[in-house]
Amino acid sequence: MIEDESIRTFVIESRELLESMESALLQIEQNPEDTDLLNALFRAAHTIKGSAGLFGFDHVVSFTHHAENVLDRVRNGTLHVSGDLIALLLQICDHMSALISGVENGQPPSAQILAHSQALIEQLQKIADPAPTARAAVLPQETSLVTRIEARSGVKTDNWHISLRFDPGVLKNGMDPMSFIRYLTTLGEIISIVTLTDALPPAAEMDAESCYLGFELNFRSEADKATIESAFEFVRDDARIRILPPRSKASEYLALIQALPEEDMRLGEILVHCGTLTSSELAQILTEQQAQGPSSEPIGQMLVEQQLVQPDVAEAALVKQKQIKDNALNQAAMIRINADKLDEHINLIGELIIASASINLTATTQGDSELQEAASVLNRLVESVRDSALQLRMVQIGATFSKFQRVVRDVSKELGKDIHLEISGADTELDKTVVEKIGDPLTHLVRNSMDHGIEPVEVRLARGKPAHGTLGLNAYHDSGSIVIEVSDDGGGLPRDKILAKALEKGLIKPDQVLTDSEIHALIFEPGLTTAKAVNNLSGRGVGMDVVRRNIAALRGSIEIQSTEGQGSTFRIRLPLTLAIIDGFLVGVGKSSFILPLDMVVECVELTADELHAAQGRNQLNLRGEVLPFIRLRELFDIAEHSQPASSQAMQTSSFSGTQTRQASRRDNIVVVNYAGRRAGLLVDDLQGEYQTVIRPLGTIFNGLQGVSGFTILGNGQVALILDVPGLIARITHTEARARRTVLINT
Repeated sequence: MIEDESIRTFVIESRELLESMESALLQIEQNPEDTDLLNALFRAAHTIKGSAGLFGFDHVVSFTHHAENVLDRVRNGTLHVSGDLIALLLQICDHMSALISGVENGQPPSAQILAHSQALIEQLQKIADPAPTARAAVLPQETSLVTRIEARSGVKTDNWHISLRFDPGVLKNGMDPMSFIRYLTTLGEIISIVTLTDALPPAAEMDAESCYLGFELNFRSEADKATIESAFEFVRDDARIRILPPRSKASEYLALIQALPEEDMRLGEILVHCGTLTSSELAQILTEQQAQGPSSEPIGQMLVEQQLVQPDVAEAALVKQKQIKDNALNQAAMIRINADKLDEHINLIGELIIASASINLTATTQGDSELQEAASVLNRLVESVRDSALQLRMVQIGATFSKFQRVVRDVSKELGKDIHLEISGADTELDKTVVEKIGDPLTHLVRNSMDHGIEPVEVRLARGKPAHGTLGLNAYHDSGSIVIEVSDDGGGLPRDKILAKALEKGLIKPDQVLTDSEIHALIFEPGLTTAKAVNNLSGRGVGMDVVRRNIAALRGSIEIQSTEGQGSTFRIRLPLTLAIIDGFLVGVGKSSFILPLDMVVECVELTADELHAAQGRNQLNLRGEVLPFIRLRELFDIAEHSQPASSQAMQTSSFSGTQTRQASRRDNIVVVNYAGRRAGLLVDDLQGEYQTVIRPLGTIFNGLQGVSGFTILGNGQVALILDVPGLIARITHTEARARRTVLINT
């Protein structure tokens, strides 16, 4: 692995640029005329090549250079965008990623990597350099000599315009002006040439060994300005040379200016870097400016006046110069942070929260008002630090979603289906760790929807559907959780086939009655698949159980909504963060529990009559609505106690100044909501809001239902963090089983 921080930064930035290139290519395939995307694609490749050159990664530079040539032709409109070209360029991106991985691992490119590079380069060259047509090695016919260019130096054309004024002594110095013009034909094609005779003296004063002629050439070439200027290298001191770029080059210069690295450069350096000005031209103009003294004109104005640079290109260079200065100021306030250091920072804040709760307990126990006030201030500061630190971990899910554009493209071609991807909620934020771990489950769901869900074109047309299928990715916040949806407009889950397979594998009993949700959930059982054949994507009956297990490891859940013939939606619910949450503290007997605050709707004190009426049914009438509930005392087999210990222990809580109360036992219902389902939890004591650090349970407790973790309270007592989604699912399952029993008995 690399240890040099600058190279590590190069790797990170290169990967970001490659992601942007892949995204741009997929969009260009749908909209090949989008010049902004084409320019962004070229700039990304150009930046990677330039950065690789700084570190001497020649194999990266060489390979990227060939890709850049093709991208340049695409951007200039001389190469048509096709599906085959996009496929090749996506392979180029993949290979560039492999080259960057080699740099990251500190390994030189292997023979296999180099061979693959060469194979891709040959494919690029076939596209970029089709069979060349023979170029004439002689000047145009004499008719061209009398044909004046329609416009002189001030007119924009699609060809280079070269103006030559040879000094009279050029012949005496052994130079033949025509030889330089002939050499130009090796670089391109001279469209027309005008001989200028305005410097001819009277015949009596003419010197046979002096040159009095000038030339104006209209020149077509793919060469850059520096290459064309090099044709006159040996006559530079004996001639005045002006080279004006073609109109089509202007957009290229503008794009190159934008693609330049954010380095402090003067205006002339920017113009030289982008190729619109040569070093010799810059040196000449600087000499002239210096000769003018303090009253000299700005260099940009001089370049435009002398027609060395087009006005819009000079303006773009000035804008780039200002942009570099502005970005330098902004970058001074931004730094990259190692993710491990950020995680360590979050862990320390968690310890700080526990220490703060302990201080709060001490202040309350001693009854010192000043100490209590100081503890209250400390609690507020700790909350602010916590919120700020957690915000650092929040990232948008859009980057993860965008990666599936490539997956959908490749898999749809492999399956022979026409599938469009629709993304919404890309700006939804969630914890970085959650984003990293949800990628694999999402990939499996997406591929499954494409393979099993969306029908082939002929089937869709027969069912009256559009030929192209639609796969959707959506994300949004709901009740303190993030919801990620993978949906398709395919055939839906085959209810009868799932039941038959489950019965065949002994997952259900023949007389068992299941709801649609329970039937759909059977696809998460190991080994169950309805696929008729196994392919590279699915059909082996493995994967969906891993999806559910991975989501459960993130303290999340997954549910399915499906209608046969219309499509399916897989809905994943995940916590916003895996580190610290705002909780609600309750007590049952001597035990303490914490509920995620965002899932708590209200708290209701039960009367003795209400509790007696609910006996045996675990349901109560809450303002005209039936509310199912679960008794935590029975669930966790907690012994009866006259005084809940939590009312003593949880004087440590850091909940917004709420004061604990010593009270005799009473029964309370905490109403919770998750995924649109409401339920109640019967507890003894309500303690209020509590900021808590989530700690995972050991492997020995993996089978413990209804609990997602634990935390340490300020007095050292352990409090379990309740798995509200799991408890609601338990209540829902119990209700459904009771209804089935009633149906069977009737």
